[in-house]
Amino acid sequence: MQQGSDGYPRLNQATAELSALLRSLPWSVEPLDGWPGIEHPHTGEVTGGREPSPGWTNEQKAAVARLRRECFELSATVATHSYWDAFQGEDVVKERMRLKAASRPEMTMTTAGLSPTA
Repeated sequence: MQQGSDGYPRLNQATAELSALLRSLPWSVEPLDGWPGIEHPHTGEVTGGREPSPGWTNEQKAAVARLRRECFELSATVATHSYWDAFQGEDVVKERMRLKAASRPEMTMTTAGLSPTA
């Protein structure tokens, strides 16, 4: 499968864009009040709770919907591509894993957020 023409790289990119967008948005689509956390009786640490959410703007909702739709369509394109007709049974899974690994950037200590120790 030639990845450049079959949507797989764009699927990875769209999925990453959607994930980043969702992480940047308020926790609730609609405006909602927050709630206080619970204070631990021994440590005093407050856990849980949420700040109030202003909700998402119409532009944010449209961007999420567009990216979700694109991810869905690209997933269907990749999954039903005629390339997969050449594989049977567990070979399909092995080939999908191979392509998935080949499309990932190489992991290095720097990209993993680690620093080499001297």
